[in-house]
Amino acid sequence: MGKNRRQIGADYERAAAYYLEQLGYIVLEYNYRCRTGEIDLIAKDGDCLVFCEVKYRFDSRKGSPLEAVGVRKQKTIFRCAMCYLTERRIGDVPCRFDVIGIEGGKVTHIKNAFEG
Repeated sequence: MGKNRRQIGADYERAAAYYLEQLGYIVLEYNYRCRTGEIDLIAKDGDCLVFCEVKYRFDSRKGSPLEAVGVRKQKTIFRCAMCYLTERRIGDVPCRFDVIGIEGGKVTHIKNAFEG
């Protein structure tokens, strides 16, 4: 029996986390959830806190995985990031929003993909 979409998503989120770790990031959280939504990965890149959305596409028939992170999703991620910072009592720390797109076996990482 095949994997469901949630299992497939989790597999690709782990692959994205591994990719980030190979770049020297420290992954702090997987699938952070709060009342406003979810963030796939939260990591540290040096002194910077990185909120990362991971999107996967088998091929380009449904469009680029990076195109799937529209304005609505960006706002959700931003609100979740604010919840995370408040919950953890994290003050003045540099933050950014990255998107990792995985299409087939190709990984595309866009640092600072959007602003809050």
